[in-house]
Amino acid sequence: MSARRSILAAGSAVALCLAAVPASAYSTLYAEQFYRLYHQHLNQHPEDTMENIVWLEQALKADFANPLNALATIHDEYEWELYRYLFKMHANLLLVRQHLTLGSKFDKFNAYFFNYPWKASNLDSLDKAESAYQAADYYWGEAVEWAYRSWGLRADLERVQAWLDEAYRIRIGDLDYGRIINTQLERVAKVRAQFLAMDPSTY
Repeated sequence: MSARRSILAAGSAVALCLAAVPASAYSTLYAEQFYRLYHQHLNQHPEDTMENIVWLEQALKADFANPLNALATIHDEYEWELYRYLFKMHANLLLVRQHLTLGSKFDKFNAYFFNYPWKASNLDSLDKAESAYQAADYYWGEAVEWAYRSWGLRADLERVQAWLDEAYRIRIGDLDYGRIINTQLERVAKVRAQFLAMDPSTY
Protein backbone atom coordinates (compact mmCIF):
# COMPACT_ATOMS: atom_id res chain seq x y z
CA MET A 1 0.00 0.00 0.00
CA SER A 2 1.41 3.40 -0.93
CA ALA A 3 1.80 6.34 1.42
CA ARG A 4 -0.99 8.11 -0.48
CA ARG A 5 -3.34 5.15 0.05
CA SER A 6 -2.46 5.18 3.74
CA ILE A 7 -3.32 8.87 3.92
CA LEU A 8 -6.60 8.28 2.05
CA ALA A 9 -7.43 5.45 4.46
CA ALA A 10 -6.91 7.83 7.35
CA GLY A 11 -9.22 10.29 5.60
CA SER A 12 -11.88 7.60 5.44
CA ALA A 13 -11.43 7.06 9.16
CA VAL A 14 -12.00 10.78 9.67
CA ALA A 15 -15.29 10.58 7.79
CA LEU A 16 -16.41 7.64 9.92
CA CYS A 17 -15.46 9.42 13.14
CA LEU A 18 -17.22 12.63 12.16
CA ALA A 19 -20.30 10.73 10.96
CA ALA A 20 -20.62 9.18 14.41
CA VAL A 21 -20.84 12.59 16.12
CA PRO A 22 -24.43 13.66 16.83
CA ALA A 23 -25.60 16.73 14.94
CA SER A 24 -26.26 18.51 18.23
CA ALA A 25 -22.71 17.96 19.49
CA TYR A 26 -20.21 20.80 19.81
CA SER A 27 -18.86 21.64 16.38
CA THR A 28 -15.11 21.37 15.81
CA LEU A 29 -14.13 23.81 13.12
CA TYR A 30 -10.64 25.14 13.61
CA ALA A 31 -7.10 23.77 13.41
CA GLU A 32 -6.42 24.48 17.07
CA GLN A 33 -9.53 22.58 18.13
CA PHE A 34 -8.51 19.47 16.20
CA TYR A 35 -4.97 19.80 17.54
CA ARG A 36 -6.26 19.75 21.11
CA LEU A 37 -7.91 16.38 20.42
CA TYR A 38 -4.45 14.87 19.89
CA HIS A 39 -3.20 13.18 23.06
CA GLN A 40 -0.61 10.71 24.26
CA HIS A 41 -1.90 7.25 25.07
CA LEU A 42 -0.47 5.15 27.89
CA ASN A 43 -0.50 2.13 25.57
CA GLN A 44 -0.02 2.95 21.90
CA HIS A 45 -2.45 0.51 20.31
CA PRO A 46 -2.86 0.90 16.51
CA GLU A 47 -6.40 2.25 16.92
CA ASP A 48 -5.15 4.88 19.39
CA THR A 49 -2.43 5.95 16.97
CA MET A 50 -4.91 6.10 14.08
CA GLU A 51 -7.19 8.29 16.19
CA ASN A 52 -4.35 10.78 16.68
CA ILE A 53 -3.52 10.66 12.97
CA VAL A 54 -7.15 11.52 12.16
CA TRP A 55 -7.17 14.59 14.42
CA LEU A 56 -3.77 15.85 13.25
CA GLU A 57 -4.68 15.50 9.58
CA GLN A 58 -7.90 17.40 10.23
CA ALA A 59 -5.90 20.10 12.02
CA LEU A 60 -3.76 20.55 8.91
CA LYS A 61 -6.83 20.83 6.66
CA ALA A 62 -8.85 23.18 8.86
CA ASP A 63 -8.72 26.96 8.98
CA PHE A 64 -6.98 28.63 11.88
CA ALA A 65 -9.03 30.20 14.64
CA ASN A 66 -8.96 33.94 15.19
CA PRO A 67 -5.52 35.00 16.53
CA LEU A 68 -7.22 35.77 19.87
CA ASN A 69 -7.78 32.00 20.21
CA ALA A 70 -4.35 30.90 19.01
CA LEU A 71 -2.12 28.62 21.07
CA ALA A 72 0.33 31.52 21.48
CA THR A 73 -0.12 35.20 22.22
CA ILE A 74 -0.23 37.01 18.87
CA HIS A 75 0.46 40.76 18.69
CA ASP A 76 0.78 41.46 14.98
CA GLU A 77 0.63 40.00 11.47
CA TYR A 78 4.32 39.10 11.61
CA GLU A 79 3.85 36.86 14.66
CA TRP A 80 0.66 35.44 13.15
CA GLU A 81 2.54 34.33 10.04
CA LEU A 82 5.30 32.68 12.08
CA TYR A 83 2.76 30.99 14.35
CA ARG A 84 0.94 29.40 11.39
CA TYR A 85 4.18 28.11 9.85
CA LEU A 86 5.28 26.62 13.16
CA PHE A 87 1.88 25.06 13.80
CA LYS A 88 1.98 23.27 10.44
CA MET A 89 5.56 22.15 11.03
CA HIS A 90 4.75 20.81 14.49
CA ALA A 91 1.56 19.01 13.38
CA ASN A 92 3.52 17.34 10.58
CA LEU A 93 6.23 16.29 13.04
CA LEU A 94 3.60 14.70 15.27
CA LEU A 95 2.25 12.86 12.22
CA VAL A 96 5.76 11.59 11.50
CA ARG A 97 6.00 10.21 15.03
CA GLN A 98 2.52 8.69 14.93
CA HIS A 99 3.21 6.92 11.63
CA LEU A 100 6.54 5.62 12.93
CA THR A 101 4.70 4.29 15.98
CA LEU A 102 2.02 2.73 13.78
CA GLY A 103 4.65 1.15 11.53
CA SER A 104 6.43 -0.39 14.50
CA LYS A 105 3.22 -2.18 15.52
CA PHE A 106 3.12 -4.08 12.20
CA ASP A 107 6.86 -4.38 11.60
CA LYS A 108 8.67 -7.70 11.61
CA PHE A 109 12.21 -6.91 12.65
CA ASN A 110 13.58 -10.35 11.82
CA ALA A 111 12.63 -13.21 9.49
CA TYR A 112 13.19 -16.41 11.44
CA PHE A 113 13.02 -19.70 9.53
CA PHE A 114 10.34 -21.00 11.93
CA ASN A 115 8.02 -18.15 10.86
CA TYR A 116 7.56 -19.78 7.45
CA PRO A 117 4.05 -21.19 8.22
CA TRP A 118 2.91 -17.57 8.65
CA LYS A 119 4.83 -16.22 5.67
CA ALA A 120 1.80 -14.63 3.99
CA SER A 121 0.59 -12.86 7.13
CA ASN A 122 4.11 -11.65 7.89
CA LEU A 123 4.44 -10.22 4.38
CA ASP A 124 1.07 -8.50 4.76
CA SER A 125 2.19 -7.03 8.08
CA LEU A 126 5.41 -5.78 6.48
CA ASP A 127 3.37 -4.09 3.74
CA LYS A 128 1.41 -2.22 6.41
CA ALA A 129 4.59 -1.21 8.22
CA GLU A 130 6.15 0.01 4.97
CA SER A 131 3.03 2.03 4.14
CA ALA A 132 3.17 3.72 7.55
CA TYR A 133 6.88 4.52 7.13
CA GLN A 134 6.26 5.94 3.65
CA ALA A 135 3.53 8.17 5.08
CA ALA A 136 5.98 9.26 7.80
CA ASP A 137 8.44 10.18 5.05
CA TYR A 138 5.80 12.33 3.34
CA TYR A 139 5.01 14.22 6.54
CA TRP A 140 8.70 14.62 7.33
CA GLY A 141 9.13 16.42 4.00
CA GLU A 142 6.21 18.68 4.88
CA ALA A 143 7.65 19.42 8.34
CA VAL A 144 11.02 20.35 6.86
CA GLU A 145 9.39 22.66 4.32
CA TRP A 146 7.43 24.55 7.01
CA ALA A 147 10.47 24.72 9.28
CA TYR A 148 12.48 26.39 6.53
CA ARG A 149 9.65 28.74 5.66
CA SER A 150 9.60 29.90 9.27
CA TRP A 151 13.34 30.39 9.44
CA GLY A 152 13.53 33.95 8.18
CA LEU A 153 10.96 35.10 10.73
CA ARG A 154 11.88 36.09 14.27
CA ALA A 155 9.38 36.60 17.07
CA ASP A 156 9.02 35.81 20.77
CA LEU A 157 6.24 33.22 20.91
CA GLU A 158 6.80 32.00 24.44
CA ARG A 159 3.89 29.59 24.66
CA VAL A 160 5.16 27.65 21.65
CA GLN A 161 8.89 27.96 22.32
CA ALA A 162 9.19 24.19 21.82
CA TRP A 163 8.02 24.64 18.21
CA LEU A 164 10.71 27.27 17.64
CA ASP A 165 13.26 24.83 19.07
CA GLU A 166 12.05 22.10 16.70
CA ALA A 167 12.42 24.42 13.70
CA TYR A 168 15.96 25.31 14.78
CA ARG A 169 16.93 21.66 15.30
CA ILE A 170 15.60 20.77 11.84
CA ARG A 171 17.53 23.64 10.32
CA ILE A 172 20.88 22.58 11.85
CA GLY A 173 20.27 18.87 11.18
CA ASP A 174 20.00 17.89 14.83
CA LEU A 175 16.41 16.71 14.31
CA ASP A 176 16.38 14.40 11.30
CA TYR A 177 13.61 11.84 11.02
CA GLY A 178 14.63 11.27 7.41
CA ARG A 179 17.54 9.09 8.52
CA ILE A 180 15.33 7.06 10.85
CA ILE A 181 12.67 6.55 8.20
CA ASN A 182 15.19 5.49 5.55
CA THR A 183 16.73 2.99 7.98
CA GLN A 184 13.30 1.51 8.69
CA LEU A 185 12.37 1.27 5.01
CA GLU A 186 15.70 -0.38 4.11
CA ARG A 187 15.30 -2.93 6.91
CA VAL A 188 11.69 -3.70 5.90
CA ALA A 189 12.89 -4.37 2.33
CA LYS A 190 15.62 -6.69 3.65
CA VAL A 191 13.26 -8.63 5.93
CA ARG A 192 10.67 -8.90 3.13
CA ALA A 193 13.31 -10.38 0.82
CA GLN A 194 14.16 -12.96 3.49
CA PHE A 195 10.51 -13.98 3.85
CA LEU A 196 10.06 -14.17 0.08
CA ALA A 197 13.07 -16.49 -0.13
CA MET A 198 11.49 -18.96 2.28
CA ASP A 199 9.95 -22.18 1.01
CA PRO A 200 9.22 -25.63 2.43
CA SER A 201 12.85 -26.61 1.95
CA THR A 202 14.04 -23.81 4.25
CA TYR A 203 11.60 -24.71 7.05
